Amino acid sequence: MFVDSLGERLGQFGLTLNEIKTRILEFGRYAIERCARRGKRRPETFDLLGFTHICGMRRENRSFIVRRLTAAKRMAATLKVIRASLMRRRHAPVKTIGAWLKRVVQGYLNSHAVPGNLKRLGMFRGEVRRAWLHTIRRRSQRSCMTWEKFQHIIALYIPKVRTIHPYPNQCFAL
Repeated sequence: MFVDSLGERLGQFGLTLNEIKTRILEFGRYAIERCARRGKRRPETFDLLGFTHICGMRRENRSFIVRRLTAAKRMAATLKVIRASLMRRRHAPVKTIGAWLKRVVQGYLNSHAVPGNLKRLGMFRGEVRRAWLHTIRRRSQRSCMTWEKFQHIIALYIPKVRTIHPYPNQCFAL
């Protein structure tokens, strides 16, 4: 079987497969059709390199596409770290926090801004904005920071979501 052959091949280089994490999935162009014939709703997904990989279809011509979404666990962990850092920095000037947050969010967008993932990145951006507003409001008991006032700060510091890494055929098209 394939897993045994792969294990032998990796053994030649002193590597081993993790039996808990290693599994064979039906994935690819015909996986959706085969799963439908067996009565399964959709093919299995897998997480790799911070993305959840999903078998999908394009809307315009129903051709196969691998959809990549930010892994939910990784995004939740990143948001948790950002919230904790914001609470530690809450009494720093808004410019300082904004500059730091701009670098953090832009770095996250740089690594996750692939086609089809913009909705999830928009959710990430929204959660960061909410966390920052929460920390600003916690600075004093008489906080008067409204969402409308906060929009001006967001426009200065939190970058907008856009696709940074297009598909290769779009990148190298003449």
